Amino acid sequence: MIATIQHKGETYKVDLSHPMSIAIPVQHQKGARAWYQDFPQITPVVMGEWIGEVRQGGSVNFKNVFFNPHAHCTHTECVGHITPEFVSILQTLKNYFFKAKLISVLPEYLPNGDKVITKQCLIPHLNDDPIIDALIIRTIPNDDRKLFENYSNTNPVYVSKNAVEYLLEKKVQHLILDVPSIDKEKDDGKLEAHKYFWNYPQEKFSLRTITELAYIPNSILDDWYFLNLQIAPIDNDATPSNPVLYRILM
Repeated sequence: MIATIQHKGETYKVDLSHPMSIAIPVQHQKGARAWYQDFPQITPVVMGEWIGEVRQGGSVNFKNVFFNPHAHCTHTECVGHITPEFVSILQTLKNYFFKAKLISVLPEYLPNGDKVITKQCLIPHLNDDPIIDALIIRTIPNDDRKLFENYSNTNPVYVSKNAVEYLLEKKVQHLILDVPSIDKEKDDGKLEAHKYFWNYPQEKFSLRTITELAYIPNSILDDWYFLNLQIAPIDNDATPSNPVLYRILM
């Protein structure tokens, strides 16, 4: 199905018949994980002699899911991730359809061994774009091992403060990455990139969002897309999400 979409005064033809999810799902005892957490658990409810699993004799499948959105799946988070006050992603994300740019970035390797997305990494991809509503960053190298990676104690790729400053200059409202966090794994709780992106504490209630632990297959080429940022309706600072891309035909 081809749809005609009006976006900021421009008309686009968008192919809605081939959605491309870039999400890592929650799975029982497998999948990507971070932040020193064990695998998620999806287990049938047991009440006396009744069990909520058809293959074990139950009448229906009726299971509990135990997971952490920050550690076990693609998730979208809001400023409530770092505030003492409760702020929910359901309060901050009200629109779900954006024009988005996908770029592939080779992080800069620092002498201390850190791998960092810096401003200089981004400039060649974004310098000609004055405003970017949503930006998707795929880190290089990229393969399907990201679907099963245990990132704990690996010092994964993170984003430098000057890169975040550059993204704000480009008016990025929704940032999607394939890493566990835009901040360094062990930074003594500073969370500088998060705080700078949300302009916290100067701004108490930002509408910008960060989506982490995505996976963008190499078959999806760097380009402009329309993004449907689907989130689970969970009243929390972060929730599992399913970013879906649609090709722009013209």
